This record gives sequence, C-alpha cells and structure tokens, in this order.
Amino acid sequence: MGEIASVIGRYFSLDRDNRWDRVRSAYELIAKGKGKFLAQSAIEAIEMAYERGETDEFVQSSVIKSPTKINKGDVMIFMNYRADRARQITQAFTDENFQGFSRGSFVPTQFICLTEYKKDFNLPMAYPPAKLNNVLGKYLSNLGMTQLRIAETEKYAHVTFFLNGGIERPFYGEDRILIPSPDVATYDMKPEMSAFELTDDLAENIESQKYDLIICNFANTDMVGHSGKLDATIKAVEAVDTCLGIIYQAILSIDGEMLITADHGNAEQMVNPKTGEVHTAHTNNPVPLIFVSGRAAIIAKPEEGALSDIAPTLLLMMGVEQPDEMTGSSLITFK
Repeated sequence: MGEIASVIGRYFSLDRDNRWDRVRSAYELIAKGKGKFLAQSAIEAIEMAYERGETDEFVQSSVIKSPTKINKGDVMIFMNYRADRARQITQAFTDENFQGFSRGSFVPTQFICLTEYKKDFNLPMAYPPAKLNNVLGKYLSNLGMTQLRIAETEKYAHVTFFLNGGIERPFYGEDRILIPSPDVATYDMKPEMSAFELTDDLAENIESQKYDLIICNFANTDMVGHSGKLDATIKAVEAVDTCLGIIYQAILSIDGEMLITADHGNAEQMVNPKTGEVHTAHTNNPVPLIFVSGRAAIIAKPEEGALSDIAPTLLLMMGVEQPDEMTGSSLITFK
C-alpha cells in the first residue's frame, strides 16, 4: 500500500515562469526528503499550513513522518496532465544537463509522464496525445493566412501550445510575442501584471494590419483571482477593462472586428456561497461573449454556446469556410 511521503503547493512544484527557486524546494522535498516542516500525516501537514495562513496553492514543503529519498532506478509516475505546469519539475528530474539550479549529484530514475508535456522531452508517457487535424491555426496556415499569438508568460502556452493542439512549433505564417510576467511573489502584489505592456504591443500590431487573425490572452483575472484577495482582483479586472478599451479603439481605427470571451470563470466568484470561505478556484459559470463589429449581427446560441464554437465563429467573421473537422458552429449570424 502506498503512503503519502510529502506535501507541497503548486506555487512551488508546478511553477511555469522559470522561478527555479520555487521548483528547487519541491525537487529537494521529493528527491532528497528535505522540507521546511514535519508532520505525522498529510492531513496534519495541511492543517499546519492553514494555521500558518497558507492556502492550498502555497503550502510550504512538508515531510510526512520521516524523510524519503528518490534512489537510482526508482520509478516515478507524474500524474499531472497540465503540460505547461509539468515541464519545469520534469526537467529537474530528467535532464542530465539541467541548469535551473544545482541538484547535487544527478539521480537517474525511470520517469513516466501521464501525457506528453513537451515533444523534445523524449520520455515515456501513459497516454500519448491524440492527433488533431485542421485545428484553427493549422487550417489558416494552410490557406496562406497570417496570425499572431500574444500573451504574457503565465498564459503564453495557452495561446500557442494548447491552441495548436499540443504542437510546440509555430505554423507557417504564425508569429508569437511573449511579454514577461512581473517578477513578484504573488500577482495580487501587482494586479495589473503585464497587461499594459501587452496592450501596447497588441494595439500596435492591430493598427499595422499585418495579420488576418490575432489571438491574445489576458492573465489577470485568473491569476489574481487565485489569490482569493478581493481588492486585488477588482484592480485586476479594472486593468483588463482599461486595456480592452484601448484595444477596442485600435479595432475601430482599422474597421476590424473583435471577439471577447473566456474559457472558464474565476474572478466573478470570490466567496463560497455555501461556506462563506474565500474561493480561489476556477468556476464553471457561463462566460461572456462580446462581439465588436460595424456589421449587424445576432447571437445565434445565447444559452448553449461552447468553446468548440469559438473557432467556427472566428472563421465566419473572416469569411472563411469551416472545415469538416470542426464540429462546433458559429455563435453569431450576420443580418
């Protein structure tokens, strides 16, 4: 029967912003059994963290009962399915030429990933990725159209790797802009994050009329919403609102069109209505769909839209035929 050997929050173990000092604490806990705290059970470790004022994401490294080390040849099965958050800690355990921090002597293990975290990792995986044909970016590329993907570090993978169906490299005609996320411990300390820097670049590229499609992701409402701090989250929402106003003006200046939506909720619910406790997780609430255009249009499916409908909607806006592989349908119709 397996036992829980250690507990640590994803702030440390699943960092995706090259904050290697955070990953180091998770690596040393798992690989060497070195932690800041000692508890007799996982439940006690969590209770101790709550007493220190730490929520789940920020639980500091805690050893359960006694230190447990990883030894040469041990089998490690990494059960996280989020590629963007799994990459750095995977590198720490598997890359012989790892440069993120000093590990001491490298201990080779049989490391198995749940899914494909990165193509060039060349590691065994339990569930290889399904091949997706004619995803939005590839389809537009095949048509000879141009596209830009832009986000700050925290959401860069979402507009590139994830949106491209798990393909790391850009498609032909696809440019990318990465805006560094601010170097702060937690984003409630800077709720605007890098939204204004991102918006400056985005507006400039909109006005250049260089691209047929631009896809952008604002990280603020999600990343600051995870803090559970209402005042900071309000500031994050206000920052995004201001930036959307700037982008709106840029769109109008070129007679363009814009679709604004989200893939999940977070900032709209900061308190658990049943318990009264702070709510820091994603929600499954309906998300907005805002269409900006000089053309008259109506919302085709106001109650039952899904993320699979976004690409067909964009294609309709662009006057491009929808491929057979896309099973969704446009959320708008033009009058």
